[in-house]
Amino acid sequence: MTNFNKTFIIILVLALVGLIYLLSPILTPFLIAALLAYLTDPIVEKLIHWRIPRLISVIIVFLALFSVIVLLILLIIPLIQKQIVALVILIPKIISWIQNTIFPWLHTYLDIQFDINVDIIKNKLMQNWMQASDVATGLLKTVLQSSLALVLWLTNLILIPVVTFYLLRDWKIMLNSIRNLLPRHWEPTVVNLMMESDTVLSAFFRGQLLVMISLAVIYSIGLTMIGLGVGVIIGIISGMVSLVPYLGFIIGIVSASIAAYVQFGTIDSILLVWLIYAIGQTLESTVLTPKLIGDRIGLHPVAVIFAILAGGSLFGFFGVLLALPVAAVIMVWLRFLNRQYRKSHLYK
Repeated sequence: MTNFNKTFIIILVLALVGLIYLLSPILTPFLIAALLAYLTDPIVEKLIHWRIPRLISVIIVFLALFSVIVLLILLIIPLIQKQIVALVILIPKIISWIQNTIFPWLHTYLDIQFDINVDIIKNKLMQNWMQASDVATGLLKTVLQSSLALVLWLTNLILIPVVTFYLLRDWKIMLNSIRNLLPRHWEPTVVNLMMESDTVLSAFFRGQLLVMISLAVIYSIGLTMIGLGVGVIIGIISGMVSLVPYLGFIIGIVSASIAAYVQFGTIDSILLVWLIYAIGQTLESTVLTPKLIGDRIGLHPVAVIFAILAGGSLFGFFGVLLALPVAAVIMVWLRFLNRQYRKSHLYK
């Protein structure tokens, strides 16, 4: 590779990164649309394999996808709204329990003294619980107060399904166009790396997403069955945070145990919480992760945390969405560079 080619590639990469950074405030709906298209393209390909024309396949998948999304929104928002009300009512009780039980224990056995005005916190929460009881209305009022915010919100809402449809329709055409732009002597290597990246991303997006949703459902149903008032919220948080191994389990079992003890006041309720999380963790480690993900992602938990924080710091919410896919692809390229290095005269 000549010095000119190296310089050209470096300038091109820097220009691309700079462009993404400058456009990150408006790229979120396009990234969400690309993610939806990427997740559903295999279903389109399956329908095409059954001799259904691509356009008809895209329309079927598109309508099914957004029907499911709308249905979930209509079902989940009222449920979450009730859970928030229950949580706001429960938090003062949790604070009182911490003040009367945990703080004295820490002071007695560890000589740690806390000077926190718990009454002020409880009063603030109780003053604002009515606002929390109508999350959807509050969000709508906030949006309507600014005409610009309303326009941007509506634009993004419209852009996501429109862009998703066109990306699904032209997915193969775009991939072939990108492939044809590659220098011919690079094309086999880049295509192999992209196929490996696709395997990793498929494992992450389709596999990890299914694991997170499955755990959220398991924990939510289990905690609701034992009568925990904020079981759905804790279950959903546990499932979503399970993106980082064991973090969702730790956060969920601790918060659910405290909430159960404060609500029921019995050790039996805590034992039931532990049983639910033990079942969820067992299913994750023995069934969900091996079947849906396997060992294809290859991202260390510390790398996952760093990627999310770095993406959010550099590009905001857009960066959070983009962080783990980019990190997974970088890992594929680093493994490739490692293989090349071990074949080189320098290593030998």
